[in-house]
Amino acid sequence: MGLFARITLPLAAVNFLNQGNRALVAVIGPLLALEFELSASELGMLAAVFFAAYALVQLPIGIALDLCGARRVQITLSLVAAIGFLLSAVAPDPITLGFSRFVTGAGIAAGLMAMLKAHSQWYPKERVAGVTGAGLFLAAMGGLAATIPAQMVLPIIGWRGIFWLLAGLAVLISIWIALSVPQAPAGTVRAPRRGMAKEIGEFGRIFSDRPFLRFLPAVMVLSALNFTFQGLWAGPWLRDVAGMDDASRATVLFCYALGMMTGSLLTGQAASLVQARGHDPMLVPYGGIALMIVAQAALLLHPGGFWTLSALWFLYAFGGSTGPAAYAVIGQGFPPQLAGRVATALNGSMLVLVFVLQNVIGWILDLWPRLATGGWDPAGYRWAVGATLAMQVAATAWIVIFRPRRR
Repeated sequence: MGLFARITLPLAAVNFLNQGNRALVAVIGPLLALEFELSASELGMLAAVFFAAYALVQLPIGIALDLCGARRVQITLSLVAAIGFLLSAVAPDPITLGFSRFVTGAGIAAGLMAMLKAHSQWYPKERVAGVTGAGLFLAAMGGLAATIPAQMVLPIIGWRGIFWLLAGLAVLISIWIALSVPQAPAGTVRAPRRGMAKEIGEFGRIFSDRPFLRFLPAVMVLSALNFTFQGLWAGPWLRDVAGMDDASRATVLFCYALGMMTGSLLTGQAASLVQARGHDPMLVPYGGIALMIVAQAALLLHPGGFWTLSALWFLYAFGGSTGPAAYAVIGQGFPPQLAGRVATALNGSMLVLVFVLQNVIGWILDLWPRLATGGWDPAGYRWAVGATLAMQVAATAWIVIFRPRRR
């Protein structure tokens, strides 16, 4: 418990901000679209620019985590995130808001990877997935806070006030990490400094690894779909396809966040348990992929009913929450000195896909005339979800088709 309190909790707090910030756009997105007169593609770009920054800094962050450690990286980046939240709070137009989202994306981009790096140093390898899942369980409370609680305070402080609150939390978390998280375990062997070109060159080693390439597409899609819909399109889908009002939509999004929260804890623990018993821990992400495929197929039918939709989005998020367990498993195929770079190689690839998906879904929706209510045609959503389902099936088939040689 001592390690968990000193290391996992403060690093999980950064992920709390990350998940809260991502989920918030699904709640305030309709407000932003009306206030700034945004089309679906413009709203998609506003959400996607956050993930663009997130993706662009992944590879440098991976090097920094391996060379400087999670503590130093997260102290600095939490302050960068605070600046991004402050800029969001005062943004007078969508361009400024987009820039502030870019800064925020860079500031919280190391969240999961910093936890994985620190856990790989301080915990036995068979416990990494489980303790990371426990950290993400707590971090997912940020996603919960961005649903019903955020909807309740919106009339009081507005969406700008929420960003002011996030800025203050980011500063406090930076201080917490500085006071609590140690740099590295005693006796840790530091990799020799070999020049930046050689450090960057290690990414070539990662991206040419055949087992890594086998799982990369499926793991990318698994997490990217969760980010894409929780980060934006689940909210508009519930408004335009399900016809829900603000309160009902916030409640379903709460169920979505609850699915991520419980999934992070249970699937991380399951992966550690499966590995401890000598089985392939990738069995857990396989189950998550299957669950997401079933949920997407059901959403294509445009089912009605509050509880049916709450259950479907809960299962969708639960399946997508197995992504971090896959990160932990794949990272064990590389030396500990590359833990940060392996995690950021996975995450950077996934975030590029999120950026593409959030924009492509907006472009698809704009192919139909906008509804009188300001929303988008349900037929566009059907094509968008069908496209994501086909992509996930293809990525899953790649695991079967691409059979690498044994190491």
